[in-house]
Amino acid sequence: MHSINPYEYGMPREAANFQALSPLTFIERAASVHPQRLAVINGALRQTWGQTYQRCIRLASALSQRGVGLGDTVAVIAPNGPAMFEAHFGVPMCGAVLNAINTRLDAEAVAFILQHGEAKVLLVDKEFGELVQRVTSHLPNRPLIIDIDDPEYAGGQLIGQFDYEALLAEGDPDYAWQLPADEWQAISLNYTSGTTGNPKGVVYHHRGAHLNALSNAMCWDMNRFPVYLWTLPMFHCNGWCFPWVMAAYVGVNVCLRHVRAEAIYPALAEHGVDHFCGAPIVLNMLANAADELKALKTQPVKVLTAGAAPPAAVIEAMEALDFRVTHVYGLTETYGPSVSCEWNSAWDKESAEQRARLKSRQGVRAPLLEGLMVANPDTLEPVAKDGETIGEIMMRGNVVMKGYLKNPSATAEAFAGGWFHSGDLAVWHADGYVEIKDRSKDIIISGGENISSIEVEDVLYRHPQILEAAVVAMPHSKWGETPCAFIAVKAGAQLDAAEVISFCQQHMARFKVPGHVVFTELPKTSTGKVQKFVLREQARALVV
Repeated sequence: MHSINPYEYGMPREAANFQALSPLTFIERAASVHPQRLAVINGALRQTWGQTYQRCIRLASALSQRGVGLGDTVAVIAPNGPAMFEAHFGVPMCGAVLNAINTRLDAEAVAFILQHGEAKVLLVDKEFGELVQRVTSHLPNRPLIIDIDDPEYAGGQLIGQFDYEALLAEGDPDYAWQLPADEWQAISLNYTSGTTGNPKGVVYHHRGAHLNALSNAMCWDMNRFPVYLWTLPMFHCNGWCFPWVMAAYVGVNVCLRHVRAEAIYPALAEHGVDHFCGAPIVLNMLANAADELKALKTQPVKVLTAGAAPPAAVIEAMEALDFRVTHVYGLTETYGPSVSCEWNSAWDKESAEQRARLKSRQGVRAPLLEGLMVANPDTLEPVAKDGETIGEIMMRGNVVMKGYLKNPSATAEAFAGGWFHSGDLAVWHADGYVEIKDRSKDIIISGGENISSIEVEDVLYRHPQILEAAVVAMPHSKWGETPCAFIAVKAGAQLDAAEVISFCQQHMARFKVPGHVVFTELPKTSTGKVQKFVLREQARALVV
């Protein structure tokens, strides 16, 4: 018996053999190894990795000189652009925490976030100046406001004490920024886009940001020097950690202020884009774009999609256009994607329709997520891998959030039993792949049978005249609930409820067929997800 563990004796943990994991090391390496490689494209602007790193150092220094440091919050309200990208490095370089705020939120939500996160500094693009002026004019602790005056944008309003470039000019280019002493230190704060009540502040740490950045790149089989189009907002889970991915892989960040097909297709062609991320709503927009726009794309493009579960029909349409789709799944609480529908080469022989169906499943744990299961939320007993038994998706590991800011009870509830409870209901297939059936609040129970709204929506999306579809529960005197379908048709299309119901009867069990069809524009959250709580209220109002 050893009285002393020989593998510990005389081998202390010290600076020579241990450093905290942080994505900040990625940009330092990119700048030192490839200083002349292109890092950022924003309209006419071209910026190298060497230049970008220097700007990040100046930002960190300037913030530090103004008293911003460990535990302070620096908020940003801006579109995808150089300043938002640089903030992902410059803010944590001085020990502060980055709070990238959703630009689509209303004034009340922005005010809550600024107060709850106690933002000390607020960087605001002039496009959102008027909104921020209204929000901050009555705040008790008004942050220092810095304008981002993007020359590529003609409109907007400047409301700050001075602008971002002046702030950088204050910074010391030789500022000696430090890695965090503890990788558990907070790096960013992201707020959930809850449909009811105030959003919760999700705290990320340096370790998780470092690991999930690498995990996402591994899921996507990324090569060095990618050309990445910013269609995914950087305010959304820190752009799924892709600002840090792009530094690690020394890629080109092609910035896009507004996400429209008229801007995306020309950008793909002009810059030789080979990667972009986007929610299913973005993919649906591209799949239904004008033929003359589609014709601009001349090379394969890898697409990472997540958000609301993507209909298989949308994936199939994108694949037909040589967009190579990888479907991932995650939540704000898991740094964005942490589950990936990893492709099995045995599926190559399947039909295009079946391949799309397989690809629409959420998948298996990403390389750097330690645990994933579908289980009973009360007992934590894993469900049978039969593709039928419904349970809750749960995760654990280094790429799960630190917790909810100033909300220990919600944190404890989310981590009950040593697992993060996602709130998403799913089945577990025999091959180990997870497939979401619904959010727990969206499942429809008709005559004692569970109906997945996602399954019904998937069928509706296969109708050639349907652009968007959402299904919710509608009260029913006999069955308790029945599906109610809300549908937006494609431009110029003509469709009636009887045709929709007939189509559904041909493609699903009768008890799953919508009992009512409403043609309307679908209400969406600020991140593009359908607001089903609004539709549920409308469905209840339809019952006499």
